[in-house]
Amino acid sequence: MRSLRFALAAASLIASTAFASPTAPTSGVEYITLAQPQPAQTVGKKVEVIEFFMYHCPACNALEPSLAAWLKKQGDNVNFKRVHMPMQGANDPEAHLYLTLEAMGKLEEMHPKVFRAFHIERQRLNRDDAIIEWVAKNGVDKAKFLEYWNSFGVLSKLRRTQQVLNAYKVDSVPTLIVDGRYMTSPSVVGAAVKGSTNANVAQSTFQVMDALVAKVQKEKGLAPAAKK
Repeated sequence: MRSLRFALAAASLIASTAFASPTAPTSGVEYITLAQPQPAQTVGKKVEVIEFFMYHCPACNALEPSLAAWLKKQGDNVNFKRVHMPMQGANDPEAHLYLTLEAMGKLEEMHPKVFRAFHIERQRLNRDDAIIEWVAKNGVDKAKFLEYWNSFGVLSKLRRTQQVLNAYKVDSVPTLIVDGRYMTSPSVVGAAVKGSTNANVAQSTFQVMDALVAKVQKEKGLAPAAKK
């Protein structure tokens, strides 16, 4: 957590001497420029955006509706990915669940249901057996799920997840990365934009994200797609 605390302290210090604006964000204030940028996957003219999250995280759950609305608005401007932080290490059950649903092509259907299970239904899906029982009760073929759950592809991705977090220096969620270079989060934006309330931190966060996507498009000479 040291790097995030340092980043937040730096953001707070700079914000105290500079005018913070989520629509015109500044590195070190509303976002952080990574010292070691990571390769971004190019898909046509889309800007890569990664969300690091965890299913049991209340802040991730709270951000989800605003994130969904932002992605819909951005449309073909972004190539969006998620990485589930492995809270329990290399065999983290939640990260394993996410990667299995992703491999099955079931994320669109099941992703909201998993959040609901944790935060509305208060289910404790933090063990392999609890997860397998839950997916079977929620319309997923158990045998097919176990086939993917135990597959080489899913297990390999699960083992590599911690390496991905280390490369991006991510140690808290939700965290958003734009083009492998720019990091922001509701915590960073909330600390920078004085007077923000819980009700408008998400809005400010995605104003920062709009600006960062536009910044990358300008830097790379990418023509913005029409927003929805």
